[in-house]
Amino acid sequence: MSNFSIRSAARLCAALLASIAVTAGAQTAPTWPTKPVRFIVPYAAGGSVGAATRIFTQKLSEIWGQPVIVDNRPGGNTIIGTQAAARSPADGYTLLSITNTHVINPWLQAKLPYDAIKDFTAAATLTRSDYMLAAANSFAPNNLKEFIAYTKANPGKVNSVANGLGTGQHLVNELFMDATGTRFTVVPYNGGGQSTTDLIGGVVQVSFNNLLNLASHVKAGQLKGIAISGDKRNPLLPDLPTFAEAGLPTFNATNWFGVLAPAGTPKDILQKINADIAKVQTMPDVKAALAKQGLDPFPNSVASADALVKLEYERLGKIIRDKGIKVEGE
Repeated sequence: MSNFSIRSAARLCAALLASIAVTAGAQTAPTWPTKPVRFIVPYAAGGSVGAATRIFTQKLSEIWGQPVIVDNRPGGNTIIGTQAAARSPADGYTLLSITNTHVINPWLQAKLPYDAIKDFTAAATLTRSDYMLAAANSFAPNNLKEFIAYTKANPGKVNSVANGLGTGQHLVNELFMDATGTRFTVVPYNGGGQSTTDLIGGVVQVSFNNLLNLASHVKAGQLKGIAISGDKRNPLLPDLPTFAEAGLPTFNATNWFGVLAPAGTPKDILQKINADIAKVQTMPDVKAALAKQGLDPFPNSVASADALVKLEYERLGKIIRDKGIKVEGE
């Protein structure tokens, strides 16, 4: 066979292989999934992330016709579960449920066994929830303007709860202080139970917390609700104004849950996951179940979800750098 014929045959084979690869890739999403899908939740069972994830996985199992498993992998402040997801095949069958802890850890942990940005790609956002500023009944200010004025007049003397240093709750305090030019003392606690007890007792004066965690205490008259983040009032506390309504439109703080996949997961699979999660987010029973947890559906495209993860990584990272925030052992 001539050199020309050999080269021609080689080019033909290469073209056929390329064509087969393109065709196989194009058919990935229509045939996916053909086996169970796993959502790794890097928290202990019984928490809000796992509960919200299960609401979605039950519906996705019906849509996909395959079991969708919630795999709780707690430990290391989400690092153990996240590492397991990072090391999984990039085929869409292993996904990771995250909160903003995912983008905070890289700024606080010297050596992570994965790259929080490069080793993952966003598939969707699941839910969002608002932060509420609540105060002890013994604390003099009754509204946001009074709180800001009091804090400015007494810099560093107001104590605010945070469930750990470097957590999302801690950083919300820092965001608020930057937005208002105030300064108060953030007091770290190891858990929510004792911090809530101390807040009700007036040992600490205020708390920025997820609305659901403190709403019952506000309803019972044990705490004062000051304001809520987000662009609308929450039906759990319809009389509580937003920060914008209370005179602080520039303050924005949201707790969100998202879904990541290992980097390299085919784009058409990501699009399918995103589209099917969006379907679930419109279901009335899902909205009702989420509302009971103080959560709202938070639909975003694949591109928007990816942009959010990167934006929060930079935004929260800047606070940690600028404030010199460190965790124990760092």
